[in-house]
Amino acid sequence: MAYEMMEFPNPNGSIKLRVARGHFATSHSHINYYVDLTFTKHRLSEAKEAARILTQKYKNSMIIDTILCLDGTEVVGACMASDLTKSGFHSMNLHNTIYVVTPEHTTGSQLIFRENILPMIKGKHVLILAASITTGYTVQGGIEAVEYYGGTTVGVCSIFASVKECSGFPVSSVFTTDGIMDDYVSKPYHECPLCKQGRKLDAIVNTYGISSFK
Repeated sequence: MAYEMMEFPNPNGSIKLRVARGHFATSHSHINYYVDLTFTKHRLSEAKEAARILTQKYKNSMIIDTILCLDGTEVVGACMASDLTKSGFHSMNLHNTIYVVTPEHTTGSQLIFRENILPMIKGKHVLILAASITTGYTVQGGIEAVEYYGGTTVGVCSIFASVKECSGFPVSSVFTTDGIMDDYVSKPYHECPLCKQGRKLDAIVNTYGISSFK
């Protein structure tokens, strides 16, 4: 393995960001840092802490009926919904609750909602939660799906983000590149500076994890 994992603590919480410097390919771009969010997405204690940090930004600022979870963030989304409802957060839903949903992906990577899920989107104020936001393609797909099915996107948040804004929405995140990965680069493969230097890829990465080249 041509890279090593490093850990950086969040100054506002007890969770850590795990990253590796190298040359990695995603489905949309080449990046020089891989951000491993596996534990934050799947370990309850870390998911609760990430949710606590994110919900602080929304408790008194907007109406949220539904949290749309992308990239396997359902555990974090459920913890956010629990935090918001415990704090007396106002929802427009009949029972003053918050729905936590995840979209279905078609073979063409489009996002769809089946008829039984549709009432949780149509006419609802939807907060989009992603694991990471770099290019913004995945979040853009979520926004388009919400609008197509009659919902209204009210905000965008993520565990990690390398951008401050996505599709016209400010991005709230637990971690950013600031002070950790100031030289973070995400480029289409034909513009990748590491490729131009002749450096081979270390791994292919996606929301499920990392597949290293031996």
